[in-house]
Amino acid sequence: MSSKSAPRKPAATLHPRNRHQGRYDFKTLGKLRPELLEYLIPGKDHNLTLDFTNPAAVKALNRALLQHHYGVQDWDIPAGYLCPPVPGRADYVHALADLIGESHDGQIPRGPKLVGLDIGTGANLIYPLIGNRDYGWRFVGTDIDAPALSNARRIVAANPSLAEQIELRLQRDNEKLLHNIVGTGERFDFTLCNPPFYTDAEAARQANKRKWRNLEEQHGKQLSPHQSFGGQANELYCSGGEIGFLVRLVKESSAFATSVFWFSSLVSKGANLDELQQQLRELGARDTRVVPMTQGLKHSRMLAWTFLDKKQRRAWRKARWS
Repeated sequence: MSSKSAPRKPAATLHPRNRHQGRYDFKTLGKLRPELLEYLIPGKDHNLTLDFTNPAAVKALNRALLQHHYGVQDWDIPAGYLCPPVPGRADYVHALADLIGESHDGQIPRGPKLVGLDIGTGANLIYPLIGNRDYGWRFVGTDIDAPALSNARRIVAANPSLAEQIELRLQRDNEKLLHNIVGTGERFDFTLCNPPFYTDAEAARQANKRKWRNLEEQHGKQLSPHQSFGGQANELYCSGGEIGFLVRLVKESSAFATSVFWFSSLVSKGANLDELQQQLRELGARDTRVVPMTQGLKHSRMLAWTFLDKKQRRAWRKARWS
């Protein structure tokens, strides 16, 4: 099995194809979504910035970004659900596109022949929205949370052009990730996943307190104790935390070795990589990749793996990517 790591990008640098370079253009975004202007506050450099401590402000920013950059209308999520940072999620999509392109003689295959599986798409549907807009890929989004999928269906219904591009499937077994989802003979060109980070509710609460302390230090004052870091239980924690979730995904992926070209997931804790790569070696993965990603002070990485040998990969490309 081969294993490679991509060179680290300079700190705070987004992927070159990421639409969210530089400062947010609040003037343009505010014209599109006037409600966003209600949440602007003076920043340290005397420029206006967003009140990122306010969950309604973060949601309004996402709504404006998705409409302005991706043409998504009427994006919203129910109260208490995870509201992901769009630029960081876009970086994952572009990093995955680069990996697929590397597997295709340096040319990123685009269009609806390619189908991605978004494991845990949530109420926000971010990865399919970005991946379809930027690369024309089709998606199947899965989740164990029926209300989350109901909201994702509402987003699709509000954007008729997505009706044939995004399919949503409920995972009825909380212990399974790919079983009951990937059908016999079905093929996916890639998977995406943003796994739960924490082992339990208390660990999530303690992490939230640390984020608040950091925000208070940045603002130089005590902040109102409202919850800006939303998320349902299944979005934030699970048995075994991130490593437990990813070990299950890695093990389960071997049962679908010929159904997926590139499996992938975000890995927030770099210390988890050794165990995951060891599991993949034992399961017979032919290739693994670790792609570092940095947005500001946040460091993460994409772990990708395939069980296909070179002959199988050539046949796959000829059949689906040409």
